[in-house]
Amino acid sequence: MRQFLFYICCSLTFPLFAQEADTLVLDFKEYMGYVKKFHPVAKQAALTIDIGQANLMKARGGFDPKLEADYERKVFKDTEYWDRLNATFKIPTWYGIELKGNFEQSEGNNINPDEDFPDNGLYSAGVSVSVAQGLWINDRMATLKQAKIFREQTKADRDLLVNQILYEASLAYFDWLQAYLDAQVFDNFLTNARIRFEGIRTSALAGDIAAIDTVEAKIAVQDRALSLEQANVKLVNKSLELSNFLWLGDNIPVELQPNVRPDTDLEGDIDTTLEILGKPLDSFTIENHPKLRSLGFKVDGLLVEKRLKANKLLPKIDLEYNFLTETPELINSFQTEQYKGGINFEFPLFLRKERGDLKLAKLKLRDAQFDLDLTEVTIRNKVFAIYNELESFQSQNRLIFDIVDNYGTLLAAEERKFSFGESSLFLINSREIKLIEAKLKQNSVQKKYYDTKAKLFNSLAINPENL
Repeated sequence: MRQFLFYICCSLTFPLFAQEADTLVLDFKEYMGYVKKFHPVAKQAALTIDIGQANLMKARGGFDPKLEADYERKVFKDTEYWDRLNATFKIPTWYGIELKGNFEQSEGNNINPDEDFPDNGLYSAGVSVSVAQGLWINDRMATLKQAKIFREQTKADRDLLVNQILYEASLAYFDWLQAYLDAQVFDNFLTNARIRFEGIRTSALAGDIAAIDTVEAKIAVQDRALSLEQANVKLVNKSLELSNFLWLGDNIPVELQPNVRPDTDLEGDIDTTLEILGKPLDSFTIENHPKLRSLGFKVDGLLVEKRLKANKLLPKIDLEYNFLTETPELINSFQTEQYKGGINFEFPLFLRKERGDLKLAKLKLRDAQFDLDLTEVTIRNKVFAIYNELESFQSQNRLIFDIVDNYGTLLAAEERKFSFGESSLFLINSREIKLIEAKLKQNSVQKKYYDTKAKLFNSLAINPENL
């Protein structure tokens, strides 16, 4: 009978995970592809590009040609006081120059002398120029430049948002994988404990071993069942957390079904899916990092703002000159002797508002540059630290695999001694508990290793192109 128990124990020392016929495997790359394509946050990230384009269109509207018309008429007690029409067509240009065409016509008993136009109206064509403030940069130019910069910044921000949601999704998958592997460990050792209990009970009934051994074997079964129940609860919770990242088209959330399990062989898939394969430390470059590009564009936008505020310190001098004619269809009718011109000068005496705005713009720029420098150093050091962690986890994985093998060897040896009557069920259970702890630790170390790969992916802010 002891020999029979020995063969049972040996057959259970290294149990294989059973796979049901209807079990479906959710591949890591497939899962990440669903997240990138359908998750609401990923879709929101795509909207940032549209926002940048809309802002650019809005800024370009400041250079759109403009048609203005002003018409008014006054009649009182059968007297026509005036009938005025003033129509203007303006074309703003990049620099502080504006082209303008104008038509004026007025009639009535009480019009001003300077409104005594020809019967068919008076035409004018001219230009207005800002020769100091607003010549090289003005509000329209600054807004358009900043909109172009913001459009490029939104692309970097989009990559950061997509990377962050994929990072969080990968961590949820690794948590789910660990919970699944832990549950499998307890499920298999529960099966072992039940088979061992039945064998020991049979031996006790035959009088080969003491009846008290059946109590200890029963406790082992109950302890494994309790651990399995706790592991299953954790597995369900991790499955629900994973479901937060599973969506289909038209914003339809997907709930993970109980018959779906994770892929247990991820070593190669993680690197290819996250596109960190073949990225040794000596090939790491930080110049194109999306976070640094985003901050760099922010600095560029603040530089434009600083130039605009500095330009506000100049006096405002606007010159205007218009040719006048009654017959605009004749080119030679535009003569320099017939014109309307003027100059507008404006200059605050203390410039306190302008100097305050410039100082604030400089402070914002310095703050953004400090943020950029700090972020660059932080990212660089973080990536170096993650490479060190990955190297360490490779060694830890080798060690924990050896530890599991050694605990399995000790358990097998203890079961063999028990079959010869040289050991006890207590020692077998102790060896098995150590083996269970080692397997759980193996799952934990493996999960931390995968998490560190995801941290590298997140630190590099990669937006995978092949998902």
